[in-house]
Amino acid sequence: MNNIVKRALALAAAAMLCACHTAPKTLYQWEGYQPQVYQHFKGGSPDQQIAVLEKDLQAINAKGNTPPPGYHAHLGLLYALAGRQDQVMAQFAAEKQLFPESAAYMDFLMKSANKDGK
Repeated sequence: MNNIVKRALALAAAAMLCACHTAPKTLYQWEGYQPQVYQHFKGGSPDQQIAVLEKDLQAINAKGNTPPPGYHAHLGLLYALAGRQDQVMAQFAAEKQLFPESAAYMDFLMKSANKDGK
């Protein structure tokens, strides 16, 4: 075989290998988390944001994926703003469990929420 045929076959083989490659699975599933954080800072309704984040969290869990860092903490803060104190601690604990590096901040928030709730 001549050089041109060899190169063409090599390029065709490389193209086929690239076509078979699938994108890597992302570490976290974001769903609508980032737009909801943006809405929070724009003064959006906590109840509306909670509804979206709860729905997205169900979708994330159903797919066996993990929410990104801060997801449960943000949801906990929204619960606090909405006066749903019974759910605040559960979200902070979930954040702490999924992301142990957040333990100091979650402990601070839990301690603050206990003071405010009493």
